[in-house]
Amino acid sequence: MNESPEIALTGNLSFIERLYGDFVRDRASVSPEWQRYFDSLKNGEALVAPRLEPSFKPRGLFDTGSAPAAAPVPTDEATRIAALQNRVNRLVRNYRVRGHNIAALDPLGLPRPVPPELELSHFGFSEEDLDRQVSPEPLRAAGPMTVRQIYEHLRDTYCRSIGVQYMHIDTFDIRRWLQDRMEQTRNRLQLSRAEQIRIFSRLTDAVAFEEFIRRKFVGAKSFSLEGCESLIPLLDLAIEKASEQGVKEIVFGMAHRGRLNVLANIIGKSPRQIFREFADDPKLFRGHGDVKYHLGYSNEWTTVSGAKVHLSLCFNPSHLEFVNGVAMGRVRAKLDRTARHRGPDQTAERGAGDCMCLLIHGDASFAGQGIVQETLNMSQLPGYTVGGTIHVIVNNQIGFTTSPSEARSSAYPTDVAKMLQIPIFHVNGEDPEAVAQVVRLAMEFRETFHRDVVIDMFGYRRLGHNEGDEPSFTQPTLYRAIESRKSVREGYLDHLLQLGGLSREEADDIARRRHEALEQELTQSQAESFRPVDEKPVGAWVRGHYTSGPEKSAEDAATGVKAEWLSKLLLAQTQLPADFHPHPKIKKFLEGRRKMAVGEQPLDWSAAEALALATLSAEGYRVRLSGQDCRRGTFSHRHAALYDYEDGHPYIPLQRLGEGCGPVDIFNSPLSEAGVLGFDYGYSLDCPDGLVMWEAQFGDFFNGAQVIIDQFIASAEDKWNRWSGITLLLPHGFEGQGPEHSSARMERFLALAAQDNLQIAVPTTPAQYFHCLRRQVVRKWRKPLVVFTPKSLLREPRAVSSLHDCAEGAFQRILPDATIDPKKVRRVLMCSGKIYYELEQQREALKRDDIAILRLEQLYPLPDQALQQALAPYAAGVPVTWVQEEPENMGAWRYLRVRFGDRLPGDHPMTGLRRPASASPATGSAKIHKRDQKYLVTQAFAEG
Repeated sequence: MNESPEIALTGNLSFIERLYGDFVRDRASVSPEWQRYFDSLKNGEALVAPRLEPSFKPRGLFDTGSAPAAAPVPTDEATRIAALQNRVNRLVRNYRVRGHNIAALDPLGLPRPVPPELELSHFGFSEEDLDRQVSPEPLRAAGPMTVRQIYEHLRDTYCRSIGVQYMHIDTFDIRRWLQDRMEQTRNRLQLSRAEQIRIFSRLTDAVAFEEFIRRKFVGAKSFSLEGCESLIPLLDLAIEKASEQGVKEIVFGMAHRGRLNVLANIIGKSPRQIFREFADDPKLFRGHGDVKYHLGYSNEWTTVSGAKVHLSLCFNPSHLEFVNGVAMGRVRAKLDRTARHRGPDQTAERGAGDCMCLLIHGDASFAGQGIVQETLNMSQLPGYTVGGTIHVIVNNQIGFTTSPSEARSSAYPTDVAKMLQIPIFHVNGEDPEAVAQVVRLAMEFRETFHRDVVIDMFGYRRLGHNEGDEPSFTQPTLYRAIESRKSVREGYLDHLLQLGGLSREEADDIARRRHEALEQELTQSQAESFRPVDEKPVGAWVRGHYTSGPEKSAEDAATGVKAEWLSKLLLAQTQLPADFHPHPKIKKFLEGRRKMAVGEQPLDWSAAEALALATLSAEGYRVRLSGQDCRRGTFSHRHAALYDYEDGHPYIPLQRLGEGCGPVDIFNSPLSEAGVLGFDYGYSLDCPDGLVMWEAQFGDFFNGAQVIIDQFIASAEDKWNRWSGITLLLPHGFEGQGPEHSSARMERFLALAAQDNLQIAVPTTPAQYFHCLRRQVVRKWRKPLVVFTPKSLLREPRAVSSLHDCAEGAFQRILPDATIDPKKVRRVLMCSGKIYYELEQQREALKRDDIAILRLEQLYPLPDQALQQALAPYAAGVPVTWVQEEPENMGAWRYLRVRFGDRLPGDHPMTGLRRPASASPATGSAKIHKRDQKYLVTQAFAEG
C-alpha cells in the first residue's frame, strides 16, 4: 500500500511546528534525527506540507492547459518522517480497533492467535524507527513520544487485563470521550489502600459463602459463583458509584448462577434465611413457592458515605434472559413516577435518572437467547428507554456442557450488543483492579450518555453446572486446568502482599470473621425460634391498599361515569389545534365521534375504549398502552395518535384533556412480543395505581411471548407472591383470515387459570369493554386481565352501546337474554364473542322465540353461583348448547366440559357445538370458512 506523505505531514503540522520551536530555542531539546531534519530546512519554509502532483494529470472541465506553479519538492527526510508518522497512525488505530484480540482476558491463560496487523513487523518498523520521536497527537499526549513508547502505551491500554470494543460507535465525540479516559490513564485505576482492602474483603465474602454452602449442604444445588467471585466486588463498586451519581434505587435481574451469593453479599438477604431454605422448610412457602435460587429480594444498601440505595433483585425462573425486560419495565415505571419534565407528546424526557437497571447475564444465554436482542433494541426507544442499562456478563466460558465453539458463531458472547452505539468492556475477572477500572468507566459512560454499556467479565466455572454434576465428562482438559487454579481471592492477596498493602495476618482475620459470622447464621437458622422475614408489599402497593386472593373477596367497584362528563371527555378528543391538519378521512372519523358525544350516534368499540382511558386519566390514574401499531390500531380503528397531514407531527388528544389528569402514554412497540410484554409486565409490578396494557397485533401472536405468560403473568403470585394488574388485549375472531389471524388461543389461558390467578374476559359490547377496563383499575383487587377483543365487531352495526350504558351499571360476567320470554324457552344457546351476533341474526331470520342466547363475558373466574343465576329464569331440564367458532380442541369447550361435566348448575344438560378437532386453528380459505360458519350457525337452531 502506497503511503501519502503530504497528508500525514499536514495532519501533524502543529506537532512539527511545536517541535521546531523547541529546536530554535534549544537545539538539544529534540532528538538528533529531528536536528538533522530541521538543519536541512531553509528558515522553516518546508514545514508547509508539500503538494505532490501525480505523474499523470487528466484534463478536467476547468483545466486551462496552463502549467501549474512550481511546488516545493519535499526532502527525502520529510517524506520518510511523514511515512513513519502514517504508519504510527495506523498502529494506533489498529490497537484501538483490534487490541482486545490479544488482551490477557482469560484467567486460564489459554492462547489466543495474534492478528498480524497488531505485530510491529506488519508496519515495517526497523529497530532504529522504534526510537524515533513522532507526533503523539493520535494519543493526545502532552509531549513527543518515540514509536516504542507509543507501542507500549497502546499495549498497556488495550492489551493487559482489559480489552475494549468501541470503534464501531459512529459518534466521534463518544469515541474521543472513551479514548481520553482509557489512554490518558492506560486503563488503570489508582486505588487507595482502603479501596484495595474493601475489594479483598468482598472477594473474601464471596469465597467464604461458596465454601460454607458446599461444606454444610453437601450435594445441594446452589449454582456456585466459584471461578467468577469478582462479580461481588464489581457489584459493590457499581452501587457505590451509582450513589455518587445520584441513583437512589437499582433493579437487578439475573439468572441462577451466583444468585445466592448476590442475595447474601449484595442484596442483603439474611444468610440464616437462605440456610433455612436449604432445609426445605414448608413454613417458608406461600402457595407452591419456588426454589431458593429463583427467589428475589429487596433491601436498603448503606454506602461508604452513609447514603441509602434501595436494591431490588427480581424474581426469576430458569428461563434465563426473559427477566431482562421485566427488570427494565420496573425501572421505567419508577422513573415515570418521579419524572418531572414531559415532552410535547407527554413522553417523559429522562436521562440516567435516580433509578438504574443492572442486568447480570451468562455468556451462553447472552449469545443464544433471542430475547437479549429484543431488549437491547428497546434501549433507545422512547417508550422503553430507562436511561441506560448496565449489562454484566459472568463469562464462565461454558454453557452447561457446551463449549463456546458449539454455542455461538461469534468471537465473543457480547457481539450481539454491537448493534448498539455502546462500548463493550472485556475484563479478566482475576484482576480485581482491572474490574474496578471497567466498572468506573462503565458507570461514567452511562451517566454521561444515558446509554447501555456491557461488561464482559471473564472467569470460569470451578464446579459443574450444579453441585451434583461432573464437568470432566465433557471437558476433561478444561477442568484439569481449573483444578490447579487458586481462587481469585488468593491471587489478589498475593498481589497485595507484594505491594505491602495488606499483611497475611490481616487477611486471615478478615476470613476468620466472615466464617464465624456464617456459622452463627447457620446456628440461628436451625433454632426453633427462627421466623422467616415476611416480605410485604411496599410503596404504591401499600399506599393504595391493594389486595389479591380469590375474586369473591373483592368488592365490585362502581365503574359508571356521569353521561355529561362522558360527553365532555369525548368531545375534548375531537378538538384539534387550529394549526393542525388532519387526514381527510380522520375528519370524518372525528365527526362521528362528535355525534357519539352528543348522543346522535351510538358508541362504537374504539369510542368506548377512548372514554375508558379518558375517564381514568381524568380521575388521576396513569394509563400506558403499548404494542405493535397500537397508536392507530391494527384495524385502523383506534387513532389514539393523529398525524398532521402536511408535516407528519403527532397529536394525541388523550394527552390534552386538561390540568390534573393522569399521564397517558401510548407507544408503538418494536416488532417484539416477549421483550415488550416482559417490559410492560415489569412496568405493572411498580404501577399498581394505573392501567398498564399490552396489545398484540393479532391475538395469535401472543405465543411469541408465551414464556412471559407462563413463567411470570400466570404463576408469579403462586411462586413469588408478586401481584400484577397487567392487561392483555388480544384481537380474536374467526373471519376467514387464516390460521395466524383468527385465534388468540383462549384454551391456553383457560388451561393456565387456577386459584383465581387470571381474569379472562370476552366482552361483546363497547359498554362491557368500557366497564371491564375501568374495573381493572378502580377496584383494589389486582390480577392480570386477558381481554379477547374483536376485529370485525369493531364496525358491526349491532355491536354498539349508548352513553347511558357507560354511565350506568358495571361489567356483567354473564349477559342475559332480555329479548325472549323465559317461559317459552325450550333451549338455551350459550357462547362468547362475535358468534353471538351471528346467532342472533339467524334467530331473527328464523323468527324463533323459543331459544335464548346467553353470553359468557368473563370465562374466568366463573363462579357456579353466577351461572346458576343466569340460568335460573329457565325451567329445570332445559338443555344448554355451548356454541363456539373454534375447533373442538380449542376455545372454551373443553374447559367448560371439565369444569361442569354434562350438566350445568340448575340441572341443565349441556352439549357442545363446534368445529371438528384440528391441528391448526383455522382454514386459510375464506370460502371454506364461510361455509363452515354457516353450517355451525344453522346447526345451532336445528331441531332434535
